[in-house]
Amino acid sequence: MKVIIIEYTVIYERGETNWGAYVPDLPGCISIGDTLAEVQENIKEAIELYLEVLKEDGKPIPKPSTEVGKVAVTI
Repeated sequence: MKVIIIEYTVIYERGETNWGAYVPDLPGCISIGDTLAEVQENIKEAIELYLEVLKEDGKPIPKPSTEVGKVAVTI
């Protein structure tokens, strides 16, 4: 079996009582968790399931197209 490693950008957002995460390149692939560590594990599982469903449906696996960077500004 051929193993392919794909790295997707994940956006993490802290809410008032929990954490959320989403993957811009995989529309609808989202997750939440009580802690950052929990949401990181949850989004990994969500990505794996998302890609598994695409494969089962015979749809192509999207290539990562999003990059996240930081910009320093002076205020």
